[in-house]
Amino acid sequence: MPAHAVALAAITLAAAIVNGALGYGFSSITVPLALLFLANRVLNPAMVPIEVALNAYVLWVNRGALPKIWRRMMPIVLGLLPGIVLGTYVVSQVHPGWLRFYTYLALLPLILLQAAGYRRPIKSEQSLGLAFGGGLGMLYSVTTISGPPLAVMLNNQGLARHEFRAALGFIRLAESTMTAIAYFYAGLFTFNSIILIPQILPSVAIGVPIGAFVIRHVRAETFRRVCISFDAWVVAFGISTLLRDLKLVTTNAAYLVLAAVALIDAAMLCRFFSSQARTDRENASIAANLTSAGQDVRY
Repeated sequence: MPAHAVALAAITLAAAIVNGALGYGFSSITVPLALLFLANRVLNPAMVPIEVALNAYVLWVNRGALPKIWRRMMPIVLGLLPGIVLGTYVVSQVHPGWLRFYTYLALLPLILLQAAGYRRPIKSEQSLGLAFGGGLGMLYSVTTISGPPLAVMLNNQGLARHEFRAALGFIRLAESTMTAIAYFYAGLFTFNSIILIPQILPSVAIGVPIGAFVIRHVRAETFRRVCISFDAWVVAFGISTLLRDLKLVTTNAAYLVLAAVALIDAAMLCRFFSSQARTDRENASIAANLTSAGQDVRY
């Protein structure tokens, strides 16, 4: 097997485990790594049909929550189409190196927002939904990634776990289906892209059930946070590498981006784990007090 095929199989296996655990994350893990050796216009058309199947699976598993969320999510879905059309045009026209660079630049702030645990509920869901959908559609059709901004937005809207996953599946099934149609009409489904699909599918079939098993035995928030850190470091490395490849920075100073992101993420990781430890101590204290009160009542 070509070296890139082995690498792609390993990357997509890890990404499928994340997707099986969280309900999203397949593209967020795969794309930043695979773009190190594949162009967007080759990788994206291979990813989108697989994303259609994955998102349909997520929506089916969480279909019980669909009646509660679909009306709230419709403005976003309706806004997807113009963004997808524009993004598909960009993929077909922009130089692969620059497209990789712009992809990483778009992803980094979104990933860091997730890492920071940004919370600010949007009150005007209906009015902002169309604009958000347009931006999301363009981001997805250019990168096949929409998990970071969607997770930030939906986490701020007070959705229950199954509602969150149903909303993710609903929106991402719509965007991946629309993007597949747009790619078809733009002629982006080439032999070089299609040949990648059988290299990815076995990893998906193996990884998703593993992820579903893993998440039942680890703390979901910790697992999610570690995955976000991994994404941030990979994207920062991609930016640093492309700064040199595109001759925007010709010295090792290009890797200051990676160093800066590593420091920022390390600080946020320390804060995250400190917060978790404090919460655990508070919960343990409350449980101990309740137990003590129960014993006093019995006596």
